[in-house]
Amino acid sequence: MNHAEEFEELRPLLFSIAYRLLGSVSEAEDAVQETWLRFAASPTRPDSVKAFLSATVSRIAIDVLRSARVRREEYVGPWFPEPLLADPYQDPQRSAELADSLSMAALLLLERLSPLERAVFVLREVFGFGFPEVAAAVGRSETACRQLAVRARRHVDAGRPRFEADRVKREELAGRFLDAFRNGDVGGLTELLAADVQMGGDGGGKAPQWAERFTGAGAVAEVLGTLMPLSARIAAQVQPHPVNGQPGAIFRDRDGGVLSIWTFDILDGLIQTIRTVNNPDKLGHLAPVANAWTALREAERGRAD
Repeated sequence: MNHAEEFEELRPLLFSIAYRLLGSVSEAEDAVQETWLRFAASPTRPDSVKAFLSATVSRIAIDVLRSARVRREEYVGPWFPEPLLADPYQDPQRSAELADSLSMAALLLLERLSPLERAVFVLREVFGFGFPEVAAAVGRSETACRQLAVRARRHVDAGRPRFEADRVKREELAGRFLDAFRNGDVGGLTELLAADVQMGGDGGGKAPQWAERFTGAGAVAEVLGTLMPLSARIAAQVQPHPVNGQPGAIFRDRDGGVLSIWTFDILDGLIQTIRTVNNPDKLGHLAPVANAWTALREAERGRAD
């Protein structure tokens, strides 16, 4: 197996590591590409290609994450990860860890960690690397990495998101919610919301945004009731689709352009959190992006008529 074949075999793993470190599809892809360039330029073959590539992509991602944290402090409104429709890496022995770490709630929790804590947690707890490999990847001693792992695990355990255990039930409830939205059934939709449900959106200042966050079933139902007729007037398509391993939906305009991505956190048979990603910069990797401002103006004209 040559360099290129070895790299392509490990590409899904490298992307999955980088995405969990960065919360960005585009930045993760860039990190993987830079890893390939360094691997291709290496004059010698490492003893373990997997360990070498995993360490390389982790170090690149840590550097990007350090600069990204500064950019995110200046971000307009709430920052959410770029939505990922499917994880390219699968490992049956670590399927639970991989699934739990992919949700938007989990990725937002990882944002609270330092870059080194995040890297150690992802490599050790999510992907199961040994401490010698983790230490080589982050450039710290094994003892230091064990301490970082303990601190990271404490932070994560304190805020670890909980989801409905039955995936089929999650998908079924999300489907009922989206059906009610399409049909303009505010009452049916409200029945599926937890009393303290939260709804927030990431527009980055580049898409329509009603408010940073709505809390409570009444407030969320009211904003959804406002969105329903607007969506109908532009003939928006609502496509159920898993997003970051949780139930979600892709909202498209009549021409198929992506307007928004929604994700749902579901527990105890009710929707606990609705997150919407509307920033067009975070949707371009999915499909052509619709102009949300144009769509809103069209919907508003329809209301005036």
